[in-house]
Amino acid sequence: LDPPGRKSVKTSRAFDLWRKAKSRVAISLLLLVCGLAVLPLFAILLHLVREGASSIDWNFFTQVQKPVGELGGGMAHAIVGTIAQVGLASLVGIPLGLACGIYLSEYGGRERLAGPVRFALELLASTPSILVGVFIYGAIVVPMKKFSLFSGSLALMLILLPLVARTSEELLRLIPQHLREAGLALGLPRWKVILSVVVRSA
Repeated sequence: LDPPGRKSVKTSRAFDLWRKAKSRVAISLLLLVCGLAVLPLFAILLHLVREGASSIDWNFFTQVQKPVGELGGGMAHAIVGTIAQVGLASLVGIPLGLACGIYLSEYGGRERLAGPVRFALELLASTPSILVGVFIYGAIVVPMKKFSLFSGSLALMLILLPLVARTSEELLRLIPQHLREAGLALGLPRWKVILSVVVRSA
């Protein structure tokens, strides 16, 4: 006769084997589905590299785009415009977003203005980028009757601002409170503790 616990051990092992087999089948199916989903992206990338690699030369980076139907030309205007647009948006958006993040992290619990600022940032973060573009188009491009670097940078800055603010707020909250208390205990003003201790630690 088998011992009393032998049957339960066999049942448990059989259940474990069945569970592991189901897990492997499920993981295999998930990998197969992910591969099928990514396959078109790789096909598009391969097509772009195969068809476009021969066109990438020095002229591609130094010449402007030719009119439709003419051969040659490059993307110099697009490259310079992108760098200028992102640079101008970052020049305003990153310092302002960092200032908002510091304010919400260090003073958010005691200031009345923190609630409206956080609400405005949440609203901006949840706004689709196409709506930001339409707003800037109606508010700036239409009255000026032309596209400009300023309008594109302003739209990008409105998208960048809430991301920088919320990210910097979360990072600053990770800094232990005792570091702030140690700086204040040494007699440093609060603004110097924030800039010299909290922001540098983050």
